[in-house]
Amino acid sequence: MPETLLVLLAGLAAGALNAVGGGGTFVALPALVAAGQSPVTANASSTIALVPGAVAGAWVYRRELAPVGPASTRSLTVVSVLGGGLGAALVLALPSESFDAAVPWLLAFATVLFAFGGRLSGALRGTLNRPLAPDSRTVLVIQFVLAVYGGYFGGGVGIMMLAVWSVGLGIDSAAGNPMRIAQLAAIYVSATALFLAVSDARSSPLVLATMVAGAVAGGFGGAHLARRLPARLLRAVVLSTAVTMTVLYFLRG
Repeated sequence: MPETLLVLLAGLAAGALNAVGGGGTFVALPALVAAGQSPVTANASSTIALVPGAVAGAWVYRRELAPVGPASTRSLTVVSVLGGGLGAALVLALPSESFDAAVPWLLAFATVLFAFGGRLSGALRGTLNRPLAPDSRTVLVIQFVLAVYGGYFGGGVGIMMLAVWSVGLGIDSAAGNPMRIAQLAAIYVSATALFLAVSDARSSPLVLATMVAGAVAGGFGGAHLARRLPARLLRAVVLSTAVTMTVLYFLRG
């Protein structure tokens, strides 16, 4: 398969998956590495490419956004922007070898979280018999930590957000999905600003532009498809992709 077509299809899939329930990094990062980019550059490129897709998905859901517990939407977004920028700065500041070595483990962590995060949050909610009901400051601190992870790597960060909101605030995953997409966009925007300024992502403009185009189309279409396709089917697709990519990265390492 030609490189450009592979990247385009990966962008479509990544944008759609992020709009539907998360997991776009599992597709975008390996495709960019296969296209010849280093893991650090591929991570920067995938983040940049997924911004328009996340924004497109957030636009589709714009009338369904609801505050996350006691934290206002504006405060949550500001925290996401700051955390995403810090996470991206860590990628650029730390040695590239550290990121290369961490990628398989980050993928594995995100895969396990995706596979069992829902059950864990359900079990905790059942044990407590009620949401934890944290105050606004606690919600914002947790969101900042998640945003730092999202700016650094991003795999599974949307799933983490939904899990935390479910356990702590009793927010249903379907009801929280619009805000999840909006916060992903906020995290990616600040990370993208740094990556565009400092990283090597701009050294492959055709690859980057191709993935951006695919991610925009995938993000817009995926947000619409999410309302029609069975949730189990979508989850199975994401999980299968995540497991496959994690295994391949460990073998490659």
